[in-house]
Amino acid sequence: MKQTYPFDLVPLPYDYDALEPYMDAETLHYHHDKHLKTYVDNLNNILKDYPQYQNWTLEDLLTNLDDLPEDIRQAVMNNAGGVYNHQMFFRLLHPPVNDNPMEPYLTEAFGSYEKFVEIMSENAMGQFGSGYAWLTINPDKKLEVVKTPNQNNPISNGYIPILNVDVWEHAYYLKYKNLRKDYVANWFHLINWNEVYKDAKKHLEA
Repeated sequence: MKQTYPFDLVPLPYDYDALEPYMDAETLHYHHDKHLKTYVDNLNNILKDYPQYQNWTLEDLLTNLDDLPEDIRQAVMNNAGGVYNHQMFFRLLHPPVNDNPMEPYLTEAFGSYEKFVEIMSENAMGQFGSGYAWLTINPDKKLEVVKTPNQNNPISNGYIPILNVDVWEHAYYLKYKNLRKDYVANWFHLINWNEVYKDAKKHLEA
């Protein structure tokens, strides 16, 4: 995510209906074209009067929040987080495939793939209100599952995000209503494990 100001709405890498039946086209349309676009527009609007930060990437903004003026710090965290978090979420979705090259890493870290699913699901369900559950690489270079509220991102606390599930209601309510548990269970069918593996390997074996 090496974009800098002005940030663009990155197109989906698949058709709106490509994730059926687990994620519906209407939800993808509103989630990507409306919700994410709002974060992109908001972030650009915030930074337009701050040229000294216009060469900062999303990672730069989110890892250096304390260096930003106090009057824009929270807004940048919310909106840069909204852009980063959504771009990662959409990029790492894919029509179902059976291949999971991450499984050895997950087994080493959590005991089994099934245990990882259990822990990730618990974090997704345990996030009160809006937010995300994340698979990250922690500062000790170990895989760790964490959760964050709102558009907060673990990168701000020294973690490297490699996978996330959006549990804001707008991510699932059109299809799943209040059944977050069903949405999270079906999200596992859509993970692009090949992309997750490439990102994880780069950091774990560095």
